[in-house]
Amino acid sequence: QVHLVESGGGLVQAGGSLRLSCVDSGGSGRTYYMAWFRRGPGKEREFVATFKNGASRYRDSVKDRFTISRGNAKNTIYLQMNSLKPEDTAVYYCAADERPHEYWNGHYYDFWGQGTQVTVSS
Repeated sequence: QVHLVESGGGLVQAGGSLRLSCVDSGGSGRTYYMAWFRRGPGKEREFVATFKNGASRYRDSVKDRFTISRGNAKNTIYLQMNSLKPEDTAVYYCAADERPHEYWNGHYYDFWGQGTQVTVSS
């Protein structure tokens, strides 16, 4: 069973940094594709970052500012967020799936964490 737990959110000023973590506390024996998504206030959920074919993929608005990485433990990922902007304010979610048909589309992920709030003040 996959049980994703995010942490690391908080309140930061514009230009600051945060590092989000996502771990699978369910102890699943399988390795899953994992990704970060976010939902800003009054907005639709949107893709943020993932790995695809060994390379990291990002939405355009976070390229060169965010970095996704894997942890040593199975099904563990991180999101280093630098140069944060007020428009990055959102609840950030970790998602996992055995093989998402479209990595940018949250509908293809079966497992989700509870989310962690990131608030960037101007």
